[in-house]
Amino acid sequence: MSIQEKHAQLTKGFGHLRSHPEPAQWDDWSELDAKAWPKRETHHYELIPTVCFNCEAACGLLAYIDKETGEVKKLEGHPLHPASRGRNCAKGPATVSQMTNPERILYPQKRVGERGDGKWVRVTWDEALDDLAGRIRASLTEGRKDEIVYHVGRPGEDEYTERVLKAWGIDGLSSHTNVCSSGGRTGYAFWMGMDRPSPDYANARFILMMSAHLESGHYFNPNAQRIIEAQQKGTKIAVIDTRLSNTASKADYWVSPWPGTEAALLLAMANGLLQSDRFNREFVEQWVNWREFLADRQYLNDLKERGFLAELPPTQTFADFVAVLKNLYRHYTPEWAAEEAGVSAGVIRQITDEIARAGTAFSSNIWRNAAAGHRGGWMITRCLMFLNVLMGAVGEPGSMIPNAWVKFVPARNSAPAPIREWNENHWPREFPLSYFEMSFCLPHILKKRNKRLEVYFTRVMNPVWTFPDGFSWIEMFKEKDRVGCHVTLSPVWSETSQFSDYVLPMGLGTERHDLHSYETHASQWIGFRQPVARVSKERKGERVADTRDTNPGEVWEENEFWIELSWRIDPDGSLGIRQHFESPYRPGEKITVLEYYQWIFENSVPGLPAAAAEEGMTPLQYMQRYAAFEITNDVYAVHKKPVDEHVLEHARLVPEPSSDRMPVDQEPGVWVDQLPHSANHAPYPGPFKNAHGKLRAGVMVNGRAVKGFPTPSGKLEFFSTTLRDWGWPEYAIPIYPRNERERASMMHIVSQVHHKTIHPEQGEYMLLPTFRLPMLIHSRTNGAKWLHEIAHTNPVWVNPKDAERLGVTTGDELKISTEIGSLVDKVWVTEGIKPGVIACSHHLGRWRLHEETGSDRWNSSLVKMEQGSTGTWQIRQLHGPQPFASSDPDSERIWWTDGGVHQNIIFPVQPDPISGMMCWHQRIRVEKVANGTRYGEIEVDTEKAYQVFEKWLTLTRPAPGPGGLYRPYWMLRVLKPHPDAYIVPQDQKGMLDVNEA
Repeated sequence: MSIQEKHAQLTKGFGHLRSHPEPAQWDDWSELDAKAWPKRETHHYELIPTVCFNCEAACGLLAYIDKETGEVKKLEGHPLHPASRGRNCAKGPATVSQMTNPERILYPQKRVGERGDGKWVRVTWDEALDDLAGRIRASLTEGRKDEIVYHVGRPGEDEYTERVLKAWGIDGLSSHTNVCSSGGRTGYAFWMGMDRPSPDYANARFILMMSAHLESGHYFNPNAQRIIEAQQKGTKIAVIDTRLSNTASKADYWVSPWPGTEAALLLAMANGLLQSDRFNREFVEQWVNWREFLADRQYLNDLKERGFLAELPPTQTFADFVAVLKNLYRHYTPEWAAEEAGVSAGVIRQITDEIARAGTAFSSNIWRNAAAGHRGGWMITRCLMFLNVLMGAVGEPGSMIPNAWVKFVPARNSAPAPIREWNENHWPREFPLSYFEMSFCLPHILKKRNKRLEVYFTRVMNPVWTFPDGFSWIEMFKEKDRVGCHVTLSPVWSETSQFSDYVLPMGLGTERHDLHSYETHASQWIGFRQPVARVSKERKGERVADTRDTNPGEVWEENEFWIELSWRIDPDGSLGIRQHFESPYRPGEKITVLEYYQWIFENSVPGLPAAAAEEGMTPLQYMQRYAAFEITNDVYAVHKKPVDEHVLEHARLVPEPSSDRMPVDQEPGVWVDQLPHSANHAPYPGPFKNAHGKLRAGVMVNGRAVKGFPTPSGKLEFFSTTLRDWGWPEYAIPIYPRNERERASMMHIVSQVHHKTIHPEQGEYMLLPTFRLPMLIHSRTNGAKWLHEIAHTNPVWVNPKDAERLGVTTGDELKISTEIGSLVDKVWVTEGIKPGVIACSHHLGRWRLHEETGSDRWNSSLVKMEQGSTGTWQIRQLHGPQPFASSDPDSERIWWTDGGVHQNIIFPVQPDPISGMMCWHQRIRVEKVANGTRYGEIEVDTEKAYQVFEKWLTLTRPAPGPGGLYRPYWMLRVLKPHPDAYIVPQDQKGMLDVNEA
């Protein structure tokens, strides 16, 4: 197929229509102006592709640039993008409204007065850069490396900023993973090493989702379209979700369990598959670490003493393992699970039958949902993947594919050495298995450890609003001895930027460069986000010094910002930083952003140079032309692929034992002195060493040397030796307490809002606060007027039975009280939520302290904030969104007056002791209040918040672990340090050893 034929196929619509202009038409596309009707006015556009940044799905966009004015008039889907395929949700096209948002920040701002006073003065980029470079250089040279932090939400790029921080030599990256996905990641990591699923929805015969991927989530749009395609081919779908989401409404089965009991349902399904022998015996025998499990007789005896096993297996054969599984899970019946979870036993059986019929084409997914809501949420993930493992539905067409197999991260032109620091502000020893940084606890950790920060960057990160316990963040920011300089890198104002020292304007998705790869479907691909106005001007031959030349005002982009800042930190190269920001084409000179990507595309992306040459382009020109490239769709069954021949030439092969005993002096596997170089730098667990210091390059299965999985055993780990060895042996297998006695002894995997501890008749409920709205996402959609016109309120969902008990109807107001505070919100009575549960979306309730700055006026309420004595805080709404005068006439057309209520700020931090995940669901008390008097009112006690943090801290089992380490070296870790940095210093205390004055 020729290139032209391929493009025509990708842009084909219905009948003789086209879904999009073909690439050959992108340089001069003409269409009539709809607003000029009935006149026929034709406009000519240049179409330039980029990538959306309004969620992490990174869907392709085509910018329509008016050839007469140079303005971006609209954004539509990019038909050649391998993941989104020309389709977008509302968030992508809405980017154009953010570009012209009169509320956006166009010039660097510096605080005058106190943090939070709302007083700012415009400064130059040079002033800001010199100040920051001086502070950072002093911190580095004075040995205060733990005082520099870059705190980013979802970065929208792979490796760029990590490389910057590695060049600086600091363990200074913090993310939002532990308020997002660490519960899901941990459960997957203990099974397969890799920490997230990539469901092959399009080819599945049955899909089980604990998510809302037809409307939101990662990766919403690319996933949703493939789910729909599968459904159109006859695939059945089941959704386990307490709330009736739009996704659940489209499913064949909707199961609404008590929050936190999902593992009970899943183990009942596993038991059904086991007892009926409807599981993939061959796959389980070959790819599960059952030998290690049976070899640990002490562990088996513990299971017997705890009442999970009736008897110990006589030998250690696979038949014994199957018998143990049947015995172990025999009590997890559909009837027991139905009583525990509050669902139908019949539906549990029906879904079990669907899984059995699907075989290896069974696809499942959990990312946040229950895994993010509960203590022990990671175990829900373990139990879900257990179903895939039993069916052999791992890495096969239509199954769940491990994410690293469908992600590609190319090498850069220079690679800084691993850092030799361990920053306990982010990775405290109390959470050795955390996925990842304990970022949402930072104010409490700094207080507990009596530490400070010199320079604290926030980017795509709004902790005051997004994180729990936001008032503790405000207290931290107001304490200048705790945070020396807070820098917000953002296109728009936010609740957090109000407490910054600098607010530096960064570009939107159409105004910056990023390179990324996401696990959207059965393909490895890269996407290239680019500043479309810059590309347009450079194609015309205009010289562009940097992206500020083509962005509005002095809006910059992070890539160029980090290059410039790094040069100023190390102007003479004496710190070893500057060398990583020098041009590979002009030795000793500063690298440009285009040179950075030019080198990558020329040297590190397999197949790209050849594809570019076929079209008469350089690799950089190709990526600027198409903004995406598929590397391969050969992504199935990577674990079965043979170890490379050149590796085997120097390897020691240890076969699996033919007897029923594990060898005591050697480990089965493919062992080498040095692992081969990989062209793919995607995060990958390991390396794994045996007792002889050799590195595993694969495993032996049926006499063949194959790649296996990146786990300690090289297999899928039903039995996690990591959990066993790092102090959590009782949770080393998929398990769930069966009765009240076991709930007491296994409290670490029992939800903090378990339904048997909640009493609605006494005004107690559980709050489900984690669901998304399809058109919004955290802080990135701030300033998108069209999106906030669609969604601007977040009432609490109340079941009619509870509404009758509380005496409320839709529109009435309720006071919701948590352990540390309260809020007042409006009621929406709906059967879409289970009785006894109240739900509220976290996407709304934006606020600002000053009329004209603080948060976009499209969607925020003006509030009055007051601090009382001993940690008490109050917020009162003065007014909601209202019309305002600006350069955009739409700002005077705002018709909505309600911006919702900020709920996360009344939640205490509740860190899971194993995964480190924020356990979002809240135990609440609910009472009716008089309508129209207290709506939006918030009260919080930060002293109580700190006490709750300390209480949850006592649930942990701190490092050092085996080898005296902070963390298992094989597990994934951002900015993975040198092995020496993993050793816990014996002369330093942990937080549980500290008593504050």
